[in-house]
Amino acid sequence: MLYKRSSQLFAEAEKVIPGGVNSPVRAFKAVGGTPIFVERASGAYLYDADGNRLIDYINSWGPMILGHAFEPVVQAVIEKAKLGTSFGMPTELETQIAALAMEMVPNIDKIRFVNSGTEACMSAVRLARGFTKRDKIIKFAGCYHGHSDSFLIQAGSGAVTFGSPNSPGVTEGTAKDTLLATYNDIENVKDIIAANQGEIAAIIVEPVAGNMGCIPPVEGFLEGLRALCTENGIQLIFDEVMTGFRLAAGGVQELFDIKADIVCFGKVIGGGLPVGAFAARNEIMNYLAPLGPVYQAGTLSGNPLAMAAGLAMLQTLHNDKAIFERLEAKTAYLHAGIEKVLKANNVVHTINRIGSMISVHFDEAAVVDFKSAAKGDNETFKKFFHGLLQEGIYIAPSAYETWFITDALTYEDLDFTIKAIDKVSKTF
Repeated sequence: MLYKRSSQLFAEAEKVIPGGVNSPVRAFKAVGGTPIFVERASGAYLYDADGNRLIDYINSWGPMILGHAFEPVVQAVIEKAKLGTSFGMPTELETQIAALAMEMVPNIDKIRFVNSGTEACMSAVRLARGFTKRDKIIKFAGCYHGHSDSFLIQAGSGAVTFGSPNSPGVTEGTAKDTLLATYNDIENVKDIIAANQGEIAAIIVEPVAGNMGCIPPVEGFLEGLRALCTENGIQLIFDEVMTGFRLAAGGVQELFDIKADIVCFGKVIGGGLPVGAFAARNEIMNYLAPLGPVYQAGTLSGNPLAMAAGLAMLQTLHNDKAIFERLEAKTAYLHAGIEKVLKANNVVHTINRIGSMISVHFDEAAVVDFKSAAKGDNETFKKFFHGLLQEGIYIAPSAYETWFITDALTYEDLDFTIKAIDKVSKTF
């Protein structure tokens, strides 16, 4: 495939945008080469600036669960735009989508809409701190909760020490209140809590990790977190920005029957527009302004276009009870096909999958946390990525990202993908 126009557009972008992109992973730094510039998308396909068609397995990093340009969502946005794009005042739409979210998701009484997953997680942590009157939080290495200062923390010198900033601009003072734990290791979490007794406001976790590849929780991990939080007066925050309304109508809380204290949403809840949200029981949410002392605000929060898109998306998911079964079946089919051809070509690998999330790791050991994910052969991944790109398949340009399956994918698309992986893996 030729990417002459994309290369020209990237060169122009580099002159006026830092790195030529508005989110770093788009820059292809992890895989090399020039980013692909998209002109349009429909269903399961992207169409780039050079006229190439690509089968899409990132789907805007998750929200396009029903495919690109899904007609009910597009029409909802068009009709709402005709009435005005932003008011800075309440609209009925906000109440409608909130009520539907309450119906779909267990264990939440109120929800507040914001503009991104980053904003949702940042606000959830502030709310937890205000509710508990404590300062410290625990996060897990490899879990991504956006680019708020509290989350840009790398490992400290030991299991029970606080982390240090991994980005200039994040202060040591912020870092000292963020304790870094190992995903899927409940004993490590116990040690951290014991060393910081009575100081921890919240544990925030991707209940199914998606930012070190797809990593499901091991048996007992989420249950253990719930028990520890209950015993120690700690708020358990589920970051379901990726998993909410994707792995089940009620997200991971429904899938594993585990109750979080605060839940963060994004991606699917906005139907592809910039939307985030956080939700909890009344006793917690009532701490938010204007009811309570914890301040949070946003001029564009509850934007009518975003609310219209999100409502159309959630209504479709709510009314189509079989969608999650279809998604899981397609993902399992793809998993089996990839497994077969990689084994036939003697490619060392591990595949992780849950629901409509899947990732391929080029290492034979189980991938259960960031350390094990980091052992994958990145040189093989680069060949894999560019080989698939040449075959007309777009996966995330990073070995540390999950693939997202969309209902718009056909079994013919999946077969095409499996054959392409067979062809590419023969070149390793």
